[in-house]
Amino acid sequence: MRATLATMLSALRYRNYRRWACADFVSVTGSWMQNLAVNWLVLTTTGSASMLGLSLLFQTLPGLLLGSWGGALADRFPVRRILLVTQVLHAVLALGLAAIAHFHAPVTAVYGLSVLSGLVTVFDGPALGRFGSQLVARDNLGNALGMGSVLSSAGRILGMSLAGALVAVTGEAWLFVLNALTFVGVITAIASVRSSEIYPLARSSAARTGVKAGLRYVLGYRPLVVLFLLSFVLSCLGRNYQITMAAMSEGPLGGGAVGYSALSVVFAVGTVVGGLLGASRPELTLRILLVMAGATSVLEMVSGSAWTLVLFAVVLFPIAAGAVVIDTALSTRLQLDSDEDMRGRVLSVKAMVTSASGAAGGPLLGWLAQEAGPGHALQIAGALATAATLVATALLAWMPERRAMPDELRWRQLGVPQVRAEQQPQDAEQPEQPGSPATAGEPAGRPTPAREPAAA
Repeated sequence: MRATLATMLSALRYRNYRRWACADFVSVTGSWMQNLAVNWLVLTTTGSASMLGLSLLFQTLPGLLLGSWGGALADRFPVRRILLVTQVLHAVLALGLAAIAHFHAPVTAVYGLSVLSGLVTVFDGPALGRFGSQLVARDNLGNALGMGSVLSSAGRILGMSLAGALVAVTGEAWLFVLNALTFVGVITAIASVRSSEIYPLARSSAARTGVKAGLRYVLGYRPLVVLFLLSFVLSCLGRNYQITMAAMSEGPLGGGAVGYSALSVVFAVGTVVGGLLGASRPELTLRILLVMAGATSVLEMVSGSAWTLVLFAVVLFPIAAGAVVIDTALSTRLQLDSDEDMRGRVLSVKAMVTSASGAAGGPLLGWLAQEAGPGHALQIAGALATAATLVATALLAWMPERRAMPDELRWRQLGVPQVRAEQQPQDAEQPEQPGSPATAGEPAGRPTPAREPAAA
C-alpha cells in the first residue's frame, strides 16, 4: 500500500508540477463554472435546447478546422510564451461573457465569443500538452497525466456544484468574472516555473515544421493512425454517457431528473477513481489501454440490459473509471511513442479526433436511443466498440512499426529530411545546465523513438 501510494503521488515530487497542478485545479473549477453559466444563459435567453447545442458547435468548430495549425505552432515556438498569451485571452473572453450577461446582449454575441474561445483553444491545447510534459521526468509523465485526470474530475465536480449554488444568487455574470480571476493563478504558475528544473523537449527545425510535415508523420506512422481511429470509435459510441444516462433514467429505468442527477454523481466519482487508478500504475502501457477499452465496451453492452437504476449505476461506475484510464493511457502513449518535436501536432490531432467524435457521437446515440430504445442503443454501441477494440489489437500486433524504429529511417520513409540532434534549435526559456533535469534524463533536442508496446 505504501509503495502504491508513493507511485500514485510521484509527480508531486516536482516543484514545478506542484505549482502547475494547483493552478490547473483552480482553472478547471472556474471553467466548469463558466460552462454551466453559458448553458444556463443560452437556455434562459432562447428557451431552446437546440440553440444551446449550436453554442457548443461554434466552440468546437475552430478546433476541427484549425487544430493542426495550433500543434505546428507549439512544436516550433516556446510554449510558455504561447500560454501566457492564450491565458490572457481566455480571461478577456470570460469578462466579455460577463458583460454580455450583465447588459442582456443578444445570444448571437455569445455565439461570437464561443467561436473566439474555440479559436484560442486551438493554440492553447497543444501548448498545454507540451508544457505539462516538461514539468516531470519522462518516467513520471503517465503519473502526472493520471493526477491531472483526478484534478480535472475533482474540479468538474466542485465547479458544477459551486455554479449551481451561486447562479441563483449572483446570476451568470459573476460566474464569468470568477472564471476570469482563475486565470491569474494560471499565469502566475506559468511565470514562476523554474527553467533550471525543466525537462526540455526538442522543437521542430525548419525542415520538420508545418502542418504538412505533421500530417505526413501521423499518416505515415500506422500505429498512430490505428490509435486515433480506435479513440474516435470509443469516444463516439462509448463515451457520450451524458446522453445515454438521461435516456435510460427517463425511459426504461424510470428515475427521472432525480435518477439522472444520481447517475451523474456516480459517473463523476468513477472518473476520480479512474484517475487515481491510472496514477497508481508505474507505467500506462498500450496493453492496459486495449484491455480497458475492451472491458468498458463489454460493460457498455451489459449496461443496456440493466432493469433497475441501482444496477445501471453499479455497471456505470467501472465504465467511468475505465474511461479515464483509457484517456490517460492514450495521452501517455501518444506523447512517449512519438517524436518530441512532433508532440504538439500529435496532440492537436488527438484534440481534433475528440471534437469530431463528440460532434458525431451525440446525434448518433440520440438517434439510436430514439429508434431502438436506450437499452438497445447501449448494446449496439458497446458491440461496435468491442469489435473496434479487437480489430485495433490485431492490427497493432501485426504492424512491424510497433517496434522502435530509428528516427532517420522513419523520416526517410515519410519523405521528410532528418535533422540531427546538434542541429535542433534550443529553447531560450529552457537552458540546459550541468546537473539539471535536462542532462539527468533524455538528452535535450533529441527526438524520442517509438517504444515497443508489448515491452512498454
